[in-house]
Formats: sequence, C-alpha cells, structure tokens
Amino acid sequence: MPAIQLHHLRAFQLVASTGGIRRSADVLYRASSAVTRSVATLEASLGAQLFERKGRGMLLTAAGEVVRLRAQIIEAELREVRDDAARLGAREGYLVSGMDALFNERRLQVATMLADVHHMPTVAHTMGMSQSAVSQALAKLEEGLGQGLFRRTARGMLPSDAGSRWIVRFNRVLVELDHILADLAALSGVLEGVVTVGALPLARTLVLPAAIAALVKKYPRVRVRSLESPYEELAAGLLSGRVDFVIGALRQAAGRELERTVLMQDSSAVIARADHPLARRLVLTFDDLASYPWVLSRADAPLRKSLDQFYREHGRTPPQAAVETGDLALLRGLLLSSDMLTVLSPHQLHYEIQAGQLAVLPFHAPGLERQIGVTTRAGAHLSPAAKALLAELTDVAAAVQSVNK
Repeated sequence: MPAIQLHHLRAFQLVASTGGIRRSADVLYRASSAVTRSVATLEASLGAQLFERKGRGMLLTAAGEVVRLRAQIIEAELREVRDDAARLGAREGYLVSGMDALFNERRLQVATMLADVHHMPTVAHTMGMSQSAVSQALAKLEEGLGQGLFRRTARGMLPSDAGSRWIVRFNRVLVELDHILADLAALSGVLEGVVTVGALPLARTLVLPAAIAALVKKYPRVRVRSLESPYEELAAGLLSGRVDFVIGALRQAAGRELERTVLMQDSSAVIARADHPLARRLVLTFDDLASYPWVLSRADAPLRKSLDQFYREHGRTPPQAAVETGDLALLRGLLLSSDMLTVLSPHQLHYEIQAGQLAVLPFHAPGLERQIGVTTRAGAHLSPAAKALLAELTDVAAAVQSVNK
C-alpha cells in the first residue's frame, strides 16, 4: 500500500488551490481541524514541509510545488473517471455521487489487482485483507460510480467495458503516488526509484544495456526493470502508467495517446555465419540468396513487412522463412550452426559480428532503414529516474550513430 493516502493528498491539493484551511474545509464539508490534520499527516508521511504558514495564507514550499504537480495529475485522472461515470448515468437515468469514493488508494489497488488476476481470493491473500473487505472496497467504488466494474465469467472476474477504461486511470493514479517520494528525493539531490522500460528487440543488445550501465554507475539507488513483450502489450503498459517508456523500432501508427521521439536511424542487413559460402563473395544478387534457407521474424513484424515490400518492389517473390522467430538466442544459434541467412539490424548481433562469428553479407538492400526511438504516453510526467535514463539513451544513441557514419 502506498505510504501516501489519497484523501490526505486531496485535502493538501485543495489547501494549495484555495490558499487556506477554512476555504478548503468548506469545499470538503469537513471541519478545519480535520483538514489541518490531513495536511500534517501527509507532511509526516513524506518527511517534508509542504507549506509555509503565513499571515496571508498557506504558501507552498518547493517540496509542496513538487507534490502539487502530482496531486493535480491524480485529481485530473479521477475526475475523468467520475465524469465518464456521470455521462453513463445521464444516459441510463441515474445520478453519480461526488468523487469521495475514488480518493481511496486501497480501493483502487483492489480494482487494479482484480483486473490482473481475475480472482477475488487471490487479491485478498496478496493484499492481506479478508475477502469480505475486498468485496466491500469494490462495492464502495461501484456505488460511487453507479456502475459495476467487473462481471463474473467462466474465466473469473473480468472488467466491464467501463471498468476497463477506469482501471487504466486507477493504475495511473497509483503510479503517480509512487513517484511523489522519488520527486522529493530528487529535489534534495538524490536520484532513486524504479524505472520500468519496455524493451523491443532492436534496442536490447547495444543501446539499452549501455545506457542502463551508465545510469546505475551514476545513480546507484536507481533500479531498472526491463519488460520484453510484444509491442501491443508494452503500449498497453504505457497507457496504464505501468511502463515508463518503450524503446526500440518506432511504429508509424502510434496513436494520439502516444508520443514518439527518434533517437537514431538504423539499417538492416543480410547476416550469416562468418565462414558462410556467401561471405567470400564481393557482391551478392537475389539469385545468390535464393539458394539458402532463411530464419526471419514473424510475418506481422515491421521488419518482415519491410523485407517483403523490398522484394516486391524489385519484382521478386519474398523469401519464405524456414524458421520464424522473435527469439534472438534461437536465431543466433541457427545462424552459427547452419547456412541459414537472416535480415536484421547489425546492432542486434553486434558482439557476434565484432568477435568474427557472424558477418554482414555484401548485399545492397536500400529501403530497410528504420528509426530507433522512445515511445511515451502523451502528457505523462516521468519520474526523475526515468528522465535520467532517457538522457543516457540519447547520449548512447548519438555515440552509436556517429560511429556508423
């Protein structure tokens, strides 16, 4: 459970907005003493003074400004949920209550975990709660939103259509809560926290490892978590806030909710083992390549589509893969132990090529260029550690690009 409680954060946000305890107490329908306690409890949990108490009101400190930014993001996310619920209620003839039910991190955790595991007893066990407490937390959320978040199926508790939309935002809120402590540590000159990176194949061998190594050397309190999944899963993680950014070959159709930043250009090549019969040739043609089997990425992979298009543009039938795989270890083993060919970025096999085990064959293949870059969620406010890793990635990519020119 996050150290910060949402209802205390909400009280802080209102005091920051109104400039005083009494005015925020009126908005919250709470006693001024209760609002004062909420702010004091939040300051104690963060170990930071958020306000300077002046005669003309409550003025934010530097720490308070940092916390307020996250609090505003959290409030905006929960307000979107509440407004969406209100629109549904207006169509279906019922009223949705205020936002109070949403400002409870325990309830949001229950909903997000249940969306992952689909099994209420598992949620109860993992969170150290009774099953009745889990049910009650979920019921409070549903009562406040006027909609069921889940439906019972043969596969367990699955989110409803509305629940799926709202749980994405609940995840973002919980991530924002986690970032607050890291933000405050950075304010005092200490970089810490966890960076979760979605790593696509093109960045895993050279660019990302070098950047992570540089980051950890500079900031030993930072931890990096790498996720290796299909792009669609990583993009879903971006939208929920569980993934800070994705690095690899950029997709053309990223969608309005995602932003792309180009780090470097990359060109793919035909690669085989260093003592392959074709490696002794000075120039290769389509017919030369046609005599050997191929190990290629899957048919729906961007590089495979580019390869097929390249062949068709030259009036040729695209090569048929003897083996289709996205596993770099399997591909490497097949190349080293056979006469198979592949089309891949030399960066992905950098160490084998450098060691003289594999070789780039002399086949000119213009049009197989790709952009390597970072994809983030539009409007996301990254943690200090994530920003630091992005800076390292930018430096590494620039160095690699300059060597290849």
